[in-house]
Amino acid sequence: MATVTYQDATRIYPGSEEPAVDRLNLEVQDGEFLVLVGPSGCGKSTSLRMLAGLEEVDEGSVFINETDVSNLPPKSRDIAMVFQNYALYPHMSVFDNMAFALKLRRMPKADIKQRVEEAAKLLDLTDYLHRKPKALSGGQRQRVAMGRAIVREPQVFLMDEPLSNLDAKLRVQTRSQIASLQKRLGITTVYVTHDQIEAMTMGHRIAVLKDGLLQQCDTPRVLYETPGNVFVAGFIGSPAMNIKTVKLTEGGALFGDVTLPLSREVRDAATGEGADQEVTIGIRPEHCKLGSGTSGGIPIEVDLVEELGSEAYVYGHAVYNGSSERFVVRTDSANVPRLAETVHVVPEPGHEHVFHAVSGSRLN
Repeated sequence: MATVTYQDATRIYPGSEEPAVDRLNLEVQDGEFLVLVGPSGCGKSTSLRMLAGLEEVDEGSVFINETDVSNLPPKSRDIAMVFQNYALYPHMSVFDNMAFALKLRRMPKADIKQRVEEAAKLLDLTDYLHRKPKALSGGQRQRVAMGRAIVREPQVFLMDEPLSNLDAKLRVQTRSQIASLQKRLGITTVYVTHDQIEAMTMGHRIAVLKDGLLQQCDTPRVLYETPGNVFVAGFIGSPAMNIKTVKLTEGGALFGDVTLPLSREVRDAATGEGADQEVTIGIRPEHCKLGSGTSGGIPIEVDLVEELGSEAYVYGHAVYNGSSERFVVRTDSANVPRLAETVHVVPEPGHEHVFHAVSGSRLN
């Protein structure tokens, strides 16, 4: 098993002035499943490829255990990588695809057979070992790619968006298989995805990146309940958090006709760093209520209702502070408004996330 450590790791592509990854400091514990997540171009795949040896480390270092691997070739790093396009040899059987790296090591045939069959059993591929990749479904091909990585018994698994080519139902099924398999094997795994739901359901910890910078790294629960800044708050959670910059009063944050009480310490912090009398408030959809016109709040016109059986998500817009603002509220199935109806969004006090209006950093 192994730990992975990034120390001020930086990658600047030729011809670019801005780093793709900027002084990344991150430690992956032995046996941990760490997910790198963020929007396209945030540097997550580059970070993974730096660990794999497929991208140079221009500054800083990358360690596997206590060994600085920054300048080692990929084959010397004892890692196995699973790509989104499977990268299987079409002319080889499933068995030969999984056994290929072991044959290059000149491992005895009996040992190769044992490892491949054990991995095939783990991945429910035993009945497919003599088939060619073209005779398999997308999910089966991805499991073959994982089996090829497993038989090598590497120190670290690296996975670069391995589920992006699968349909929605198969993606849900396969991600649970990957998570349970990693738990059984106990191999340190670094997994890249742009899908925050995938990250939340699979990772022991999640590292959120934006523009090459690490924004926050913590457990899924901590990221959801206490995001460190506005970007993380808006990225983690589906549907996304309602985030609005509102006026700050002596009583707190003025949210339409409702004042959300804020402590003196939070109000003082909100007016620092050159900010006006404003503060950025985040409210999760489940912490908003739909009220009548007499209950205050912000009036919104309903654009879309997603009915999910026992609950529903209501999407709407409001003209607020001179611009059109989007809102989403979770409600029960007995309280679903009609399209184009005007309802009022009333935030629940005590559940607000408060951020500095200029820096975006968390204040509460």
